[in-house]
Amino acid sequence: MRIHSLPTQLVNQIAAGEVVERPSSVVKELVENCFDAGASQVVIDIEQGGARLIKIRDNGCGIVKEDLPLALSRHATSKIASLEDLEHVVSMGFRGEALPSISSVARLTLISRVSDADCAWRVNADGSEQDFDPQPDPHPQGTTVDVRDLFYNTPARRKFLKTEKTEFAHIETLIQRMALSRFDIGFTLLHNQKEILNLKPATTEREQEQRVAGICGSAFIENSVKIDFAASGLQLSGWVGLPTFSRSQPDMQFFYVNGRLVKDKLVSHAVKQAYQDVLFHGRHPVFVLYLTLDPAIVDVNAHPAKLEVRFREGRLVHDFLFSALHRSLADLRPRHNAQASVAQPLEPQTQPTPNEKPNNVVWINDSETRQSKPDFAAKQSYSSRPPQQASLPLHVEESIQAYASLYPKPEPAPVAQQEAKPLGHAIAHLHNIYILSETPNGIILVDAHAAHERVTYERLKQQYQNGAVPSQPLLLPIKITVSVAEADLAEDEHEFFNTLGFEINRSGPETIVLRSIPVLLSNTDMETLIRDVLADLTEHGMSHRIQEKSNEILATVACHGAVRAHRRLTVDEMNALLRDMEKTERIGQCNHGRPTWVELSTQDLDKFFLRGQ
Repeated sequence: MRIHSLPTQLVNQIAAGEVVERPSSVVKELVENCFDAGASQVVIDIEQGGARLIKIRDNGCGIVKEDLPLALSRHATSKIASLEDLEHVVSMGFRGEALPSISSVARLTLISRVSDADCAWRVNADGSEQDFDPQPDPHPQGTTVDVRDLFYNTPARRKFLKTEKTEFAHIETLIQRMALSRFDIGFTLLHNQKEILNLKPATTEREQEQRVAGICGSAFIENSVKIDFAASGLQLSGWVGLPTFSRSQPDMQFFYVNGRLVKDKLVSHAVKQAYQDVLFHGRHPVFVLYLTLDPAIVDVNAHPAKLEVRFREGRLVHDFLFSALHRSLADLRPRHNAQASVAQPLEPQTQPTPNEKPNNVVWINDSETRQSKPDFAAKQSYSSRPPQQASLPLHVEESIQAYASLYPKPEPAPVAQQEAKPLGHAIAHLHNIYILSETPNGIILVDAHAAHERVTYERLKQQYQNGAVPSQPLLLPIKITVSVAEADLAEDEHEFFNTLGFEINRSGPETIVLRSIPVLLSNTDMETLIRDVLADLTEHGMSHRIQEKSNEILATVACHGAVRAHRRLTVDEMNALLRDMEKTERIGQCNHGRPTWVELSTQDLDKFFLRGQ
């Protein structure tokens, strides 16, 4: 066949294949238009899961009569006018494809009125971009888009729709996620004339938390930390769940870039790294996070449905996200403070139930109070020598000996002061496993081994990171065959490897030679590790594998060096451990992600015995 131009309606139907996957795709495009119109209220009316009707009304600025035909034409928009505008996109939409694409696969009616118009105007469209005949309409200021019989003229695509219940579930989830991105807008969602959601605009912090709790559950707010970090022109705010408030699936993770909900591999990697050694194996963190940055350094034109973005400074964004989340989790300290406006403490379950009530000990971001709060009790030490146990691998034994100087023999601790301590004062060692501590507000139970393991682990990491990484030359250098690109990368990142205790030289176009390695990794498969690091550098521009491997070994050292279960602790040793816990980062979990302590308030105890009832 000869080359020829396609009919306009067919072109729009092809475009619809990219942006209109299912009814929820139509809702997304139209609600984003409401955002760009400056609406403060959006009503979404759905029938039969969106297959029969999708009707969306807003109270935004509206469209003038003369622009209605353009609004239904491809590549016609009021949101950008030049390449410079495209590189600084601040609106949700900008291509001008949504309305003509939708009208090519459905019966679409557009009604709009601007503030100074005598009436509204209505047009119908079929995707052909022809025969527009605006008619007057009594519609109030704003815009209504009425989409009926989705895929009526493309029956093959209609067959791919799921059941009414499934399709509406996608729409409801979408509206909930979009509602989290714009607290200043009210949302009403109806299905088959029944109101499903009615969210008022949330202007205060309390109202915003109520909206988040209404969508993610009250347990999320009770078991999360509100964060607000800014650096290098980037700002991260929102809520992150405590490590023990985790889920079996990554289904409660909402990340917004300049108000746009996205799913990005770089973001996922940064979050995973931040939760690395505090999350129980196989669990996923929960969060609602908002990243704000200069539109010039993020490309929102990387995906037809705008679900993905591309950062021009990927490493900067990754390091910022990791640092902000890492510090938020690390700086949590247990303190007694009834007035603290922060999240509630660790719950004993890995998946708290919505009906659980907050305890009296609160988690507080210590970086905000470090200058104003006095330090905790004077440094004390306690015995960490385990009883006779099975012999350990040689490199672990050597590591324990190397770090033994960090833990001197215990000295008599001063008598516990009577002033309130966040974790109270020890009164018993139950079954030689759990420390029972009394506080003014109740009691606290501590898993002595798990808590000591975290204290030891954090000290080892700090010691390892603060000093120069010990390196040892290999008796027989290891030759590794790689691709030319990987060899170039190893050569370019020579300083990166050097700071981590590796000496890597290039000896040919596709050959690198490993001559020195960190002492701590002497029993590691070096060739596999280097290949994995190079793969990470190629994919993400960074790699944390070496740090992860080092931390794994330090965690093993900490586990074997921690006080053993069933070894009786004295009161002084227990109190010293409690005081160290109050000063230790990430103390809520051991190295394996298990809780280290839980609290029962006096109110909880009263309930057990029906006191006051």
